[in-house]
Amino acid sequence: MGKKGERGAKERTAALEEEARNAARRAEHGEEEYQCSGLLEQDFAELCARAGLQEVPRVVLRPHPSQPAAAEEMDPLGEKEGQSILAQIQGKYAYFRPAIQVELEHEDPKTTREVFIRGWRLEEKMLAILAKCLPALSNLQAIRLWKVGLTDLTLLSLISILPTCPNLKVLSLEGNPLPERSFYKLIGEESTLAHVSLRNNDIDDEAAALLGQALSSLRSSNKTLVSINLSYNHITDVGAASLANVLAPFALTHTEVVERRRLLLEKEYQERCRMPQRHSDVKSDRPSSHMSNTTLEKLQPAKAGKVTTKKKEPAKKEEKGQGSGGAATQVGGAAQAKKEEVKQAKKAVPAPEQKAARGKGTKSGNKDKRTQVTEVEAMEPTEIVNPLLEQAEHRDGKVFLPGNRVLIYMNLLRNQITERGLRAFLAAVEQQACKGPSGGKGPSGLLRLSLGKNNFPLDSKVFARIQELMMPRDPLPRPAKAAEEDQTVAV
Repeated sequence: MGKKGERGAKERTAALEEEARNAARRAEHGEEEYQCSGLLEQDFAELCARAGLQEVPRVVLRPHPSQPAAAEEMDPLGEKEGQSILAQIQGKYAYFRPAIQVELEHEDPKTTREVFIRGWRLEEKMLAILAKCLPALSNLQAIRLWKVGLTDLTLLSLISILPTCPNLKVLSLEGNPLPERSFYKLIGEESTLAHVSLRNNDIDDEAAALLGQALSSLRSSNKTLVSINLSYNHITDVGAASLANVLAPFALTHTEVVERRRLLLEKEYQERCRMPQRHSDVKSDRPSSHMSNTTLEKLQPAKAGKVTTKKKEPAKKEEKGQGSGGAATQVGGAAQAKKEEVKQAKKAVPAPEQKAARGKGTKSGNKDKRTQVTEVEAMEPTEIVNPLLEQAEHRDGKVFLPGNRVLIYMNLLRNQITERGLRAFLAAVEQQACKGPSGGKGPSGLLRLSLGKNNFPLDSKVFARIQELMMPRDPLPRPAKAAEEDQTVAV
């Protein structure tokens, strides 16, 4: 362990010892553990006080450019110019003071949607406080940390907080370079994040390779991350190839092929074991493999018999009417005509409405039950967890699995990628564009790829081909300024 690792371990130990002392002090004075209320300003202040912090960062609403600045609110007549300048200076100082900026879902202060911390170092003690108050924010969707001095150790503390926030989908860690390149741990197998931004973090090829492994559909089974921002880093062609390989199909090794066959056999066996339960409503001594055909054959005569019985009833009534005279015959004929109209009306009602009109006491046919079973069976493949069970392609004596098709946006602006790295992305994009989403269902693959301002010429044919392939896939129209900026070559 290096000097930085030893120092980090000492800091963590000191923080834990201080927390233990504070807990002992609270127990000695009979203080109960604080229960967070979901009001961040109140919970954060109370937890900081209990932790013994002297200076507590404020919880404030995050300012927006649309809001008028202090300088714009100065008196136009200049009568209170001195007071306005003083207020402006105080505002600037307050801007640089540690604070937790929040955005609310509604005006209710308990609906915190985003938490934004910028420009002050997050120590272990502060992360321990956030670990208690952030999970109580039921509306929390995004955490944005800009230049907060994260280390590889404090990142682990942050990662432990993420699963406790049920609705958290966005994590932005910008301006936080890590010596041990631990960012890949954010998007592991158990991650539920949908959007991650790692802009301006000195990410190199080794870190990009680790991220590529974490995004691999086989190694980590990440099925949630749809966008990643890796702009303003130090990724070269080597790192670009590592990331492009995530998107392209890959061949399984011999060991993986054997494991895939074992899983497929196990899945087939489980499905066969479930078949008697699916058809338990049909009593038969025959094997389950013949039960479905036999059942279908028995259903048709039963339905025909019911229809024949219903058709005989009006005929009997008509005969009875003929025996009682001409008037009775007319009444019987009118009744029969009325019943025929009712039958025709019932036939005109769509099938879903007829099903909805059935009462609880009526029995649905076996055909309806088979339809429900089919719908359940159709949903089962989407619940497959092991990536080895994904649909494979066999060619040249090898088994290929599709690359990551959950990721739909990758931003690599302002890195150090040349045309060599572009070719790796072009091969992946061509294969995804050729395949397309299977039947319009399931993951679609990459829809937007930002590669501008890298180290390739402005008239690069490879880059032009990538843009040509990606443009029809992009679901959102791009402003002309943004498209022009994406084509600019880095100086």
